[in-house]
Amino acid sequence: MGASLIVREYDPSWVQLFQQLRGFVIPVLSDFVVTIEHVGSTSVPGLAAKPIVDIDVVVPKQSDVLKAVQGLATLGYVHEGDLGVTGREAFIPPVNVTWHHLYVCTIDNAEYKRHILFRDYLRSHPEDAKQYGDLKLELAQRYQNDRLAYTNAKGDFVREILQRAGWK
Repeated sequence: MGASLIVREYDPSWVQLFQQLRGFVIPVLSDFVVTIEHVGSTSVPGLAAKPIVDIDVVVPKQSDVLKAVQGLATLGYVHEGDLGVTGREAFIPPVNVTWHHLYVCTIDNAEYKRHILFRDYLRSHPEDAKQYGDLKLELAQRYQNDRLAYTNAKGDFVREILQRAGWK
């Protein structure tokens, strides 16, 4: 992955890519998965985003996380551990598949709940989504080679949206 940060105008093909990826992983997860959700900015119609699809694979309980890790490994996913987010396991996709972020967590995971709350709020408040998209386009220009600064600069807006959405 190149160092420079790219944020693009919304692309409806992101939804199709999510559907394809969901179809790719579901055979090894279908026995126990609760849901597979398209999260992150690519999941909000009209929202500018880094063109990388984020997927949350949600399982009932902690023991199912291990089953998911094993199942995904058979498809070529590489388990990266929680990357500092407790209870949410991250994966590197197989080499022959479009780059994306895939996470596995349990239904009661706080990060998952936050993802869904944020996504659903922006989906139902297009004016806030537009504002967020504009902010991201501007920040991506300003912090082209500094992902951390970009992420930190978005933080206040993200926290404000989560608060409005009822995050405690």
